[in-house]
Amino acid sequence: MAGPPVVIWKQEVQRLLRYTELVPRLEDALGKFSRRDSAEVIQPVRCTLPLQKHHGFLGSMPTYMENDGVLCTKLVCFYQREAGSTLPATQATVMLLDPEYGNVKAVIDGDEITGMRTAAVSAISAKLLMCPEAEVLAILGTGKQAMTHYNVFTEMFPFKEVRVWSRTRPGAERFCRSVSGPVTACVSVEEAVRGADAIVTVTSSTEPVLFGRWVKPGAHVAAVGACRPDWRELDDVLMKEAVVYSDSREGAMTESGDVILSGAEVFAELGDVINGTKPAHREKTTVFKSLGMGVEDAVSAKLIFDQWKAKGSRP
Repeated sequence: MAGPPVVIWKQEVQRLLRYTELVPRLEDALGKFSRRDSAEVIQPVRCTLPLQKHHGFLGSMPTYMENDGVLCTKLVCFYQREAGSTLPATQATVMLLDPEYGNVKAVIDGDEITGMRTAAVSAISAKLLMCPEAEVLAILGTGKQAMTHYNVFTEMFPFKEVRVWSRTRPGAERFCRSVSGPVTACVSVEEAVRGADAIVTVTSSTEPVLFGRWVKPGAHVAAVGACRPDWRELDDVLMKEAVVYSDSREGAMTESGDVILSGAEVFAELGDVINGTKPAHREKTTVFKSLGMGVEDAVSAKLIFDQWKAKGSRP
C-alpha cells in the first residue's frame, strides 16, 4: 500500500530548485509538447472556474507524460486585486501522482514552482528570439513574477542596464531594494521601455500598458500577464507588427486577450523553434505570449521530488 504523500513546502522548493537544472528540462518539455505525440505529453488547455464573489478564478492544469512516467496536476487560484491589496494575486498547489497506482506522491508549494518555471520559460524565449547583443532589460511590474524574471534574466544574460516600472513609487523602490544588482526605477512605462532590447510585462493590468510606438524595432517582449481572453497588456500595434510566439497555440487562442482581441496570428510555439520546425526571427520585433502550461509544472515538480529523494530531505 502506498504511503502518505510527501509535503514539500516553499522553503524546501527554494532550496532544491535551480535555474541551471530547470531551464534545460523545460526546453526539453517545450519541444516534446510541440511534437504533439500523446506518448510524450497529454495536456488539455487550462480549465478555469470563476470565483465571481472574489473576482478570481480556479484553474486546473493536469498533465500526463507517459514515456517519462510523470502524472501531475496544478490547482491555481488567481485574482484581479485592487491596487494596494494585501491579498495574494495567485495561490497554487502542485500534486505529483503515481500514474500506475493513482496515489499522490507529493504535494508541493505551487507558488514557487509557478514563479520560477514561468520566468525560466520567458528566459528561454529570450535565448531563442532576443538579439544576442542585448544590453538593456525593462521589467514592467514589481511583484513575485517580476522578481523571478529579474533573477533568471540577469543570471542568463549580461545586461548592462536593468529598468523597472511600477504603478506605485513604493512598489518600484521596494523592488530596487530587494534585488542583488543595480536597477533604475522609471516613472513611466515609456521611460522604462524606450530603447530596451528586452521587455518583460508581468502586470495585473486588464488594459494595454505597453504600446508599439515605444518599442524599438528588433526588441523582444515576454508578455506574462493578462491570462484571460478579455485582459490585455500589449496594444494592437505591437501585436500586429511583431512576430508572435507562444508556449501553446491552443492556449493563446483560448486564453490570451492580447492575441484574441488584436487578431494577431501566432507564428509558432517555442517548442517549434526548439525542434527546428519554425525559425527564430531574431532580426524582427518578437512577442512571446506566455500562458503557462501543465507540462512546465510537471517537469518542475519531478525535478524537485527527485532532488528531495536524492538529498534525503536534509536541510
